[in-house]
Amino acid sequence: MTRVLVVDDQELVRAGLASLLRTAAEITEVREVADGEAAVDAADRERFDVVLMDIRLPGMNGIAATEAILRKVPDPPHVIVLTTFDVDEYVYAALRAGASGFLLKDTSPRRLVEAVGVVTRGEMLFAPAVTRRLVEAYTRRPASAVEPETLSGLTAREREVLRLVGLGIGNEAIAGRLHVTEGTVKTHLHRIMTKLSLNSRAQAVVMAYESGLVVPGQSR
Repeated sequence: MTRVLVVDDQELVRAGLASLLRTAAEITEVREVADGEAAVDAADRERFDVVLMDIRLPGMNGIAATEAILRKVPDPPHVIVLTTFDVDEYVYAALRAGASGFLLKDTSPRRLVEAVGVVTRGEMLFAPAVTRRLVEAYTRRPASAVEPETLSGLTAREREVLRLVGLGIGNEAIAGRLHVTEGTVKTHLHRIMTKLSLNSRAQAVVMAYESGLVVPGQSR
């Protein structure tokens, strides 16, 4: 059963999202707040499984609020960022902050409920092709480069798993390529995220690009 926090400064949008989520049998509770500071406070005081976070909020924006929640809350919720654009720099920044994915505000009711289930299972919300398009659009900038030494603590196998994750390949397919079990892939990914202080698979994708393991436009 799932508890969801909806964060949006527009009351009509916030109430509409919350109302749709309350119709889902698997969602036990939906709370609403109107700004980033209130979102961080609510997530710190109560346990939520998923946060729907608008990017453009007054005061503390959605990206800063996402970073604060993932840093401050001991067992943090999965964050889905909400935006009116399918590709913009704010979305990329949200992925770097640790968000599990993003939704457009005109998403269908069924897709909204499905999205909550997807991130609750620990999966990325959007198709690999969308992830790659977002990352490739913004990692071309020199300022986003990461020093190669950042990955020096990874084993050769962990670097290969990170590279394949960066290419948008799922755990099952990675297991097939490396001739190991899916559980082994998950173990490698957990160790990678621990060593690199990453909070989500999306951050692992970004790290793979920024470290040079994956080059924009590289074939899978």
